[in-house]
Amino acid sequence: MTPDEAIQKQIASWFRPLNTVGAAKAFPPALTLSKDLKARIPHELPGDAAVDAAIASHFMTAAVDIWLRGVHSFLISAALTDSSPIWAAVVGYYSSHYTVRGLAHLLGHFQLFNDKALVRLRADAGGYVCGFVSKHGADHEHKFYWKMVKRSVLFQSDGLFTENPAGQVESDVAHRNYANYSDHLGTWPPFAPLSEQAIKDRVERISKISLQAQPLPRTDRFPDLEYVQLAAYHRIVAFRDLVDNAIGQQHKFWKVHRNPSFVQGYIDFQLPVSDALAQLNS
Repeated sequence: MTPDEAIQKQIASWFRPLNTVGAAKAFPPALTLSKDLKARIPHELPGDAAVDAAIASHFMTAAVDIWLRGVHSFLISAALTDSSPIWAAVVGYYSSHYTVRGLAHLLGHFQLFNDKALVRLRADAGGYVCGFVSKHGADHEHKFYWKMVKRSVLFQSDGLFTENPAGQVESDVAHRNYANYSDHLGTWPPFAPLSEQAIKDRVERISKISLQAQPLPRTDRFPDLEYVQLAAYHRIVAFRDLVDNAIGQQHKFWKVHRNPSFVQGYIDFQLPVSDALAQLNS
């Protein structure tokens, strides 16, 4: 990830309303952002609609909410490592996808799937504006959000983040598709849920592997679980670091959610020393 002061200031501005309320009350009801944006779709696309600071902050709560979904999915993938390699691969992919979608929300992107519209939040004349454009066939969720993140100056040169192409061997979504749709995989070990200690050991192992080579999962090594989980873990940490850098660790809302209670004893969000130094020097 390449630091960018303008993007950090933009994120900080959108998070600002969340620093005035208790973290437990900051998440709005389900589908709040979707409904808010749907109500503001212009009659003709492309078009703009002015929005207030509350809606801008909902992009941020949506980002954190789905990042938490990614963190939780990472734990589920780790728990399924031995008992179901296929589902560990699928859930591991979704851990990455949720995190990438969260990063896209941080950058102001949202897709209204049913309304076939793509939304971009931006600052305008001291306020906030959402630009709406029509969704095209190639803009499905597992392409759109990854594309928006990869095109940001933050991640253009980061090999861990891609446009998630499906038609090549080294690809997150191709590995997921292989697990979901290929015939005769035959990976059916005896079902034996990992013990609590085994999950902790698996997470610790993943967190200590260096990602200097920027590895992605490969379908020709299926089930390539170590790389699925390794990529997911590093993306989770990248989201957390971006928010930390933008608003600090003492922000009232983020202070609570950056260390979710359900990961206590399992995830410490640390990177190997070599990777941590690489981030500092990037």
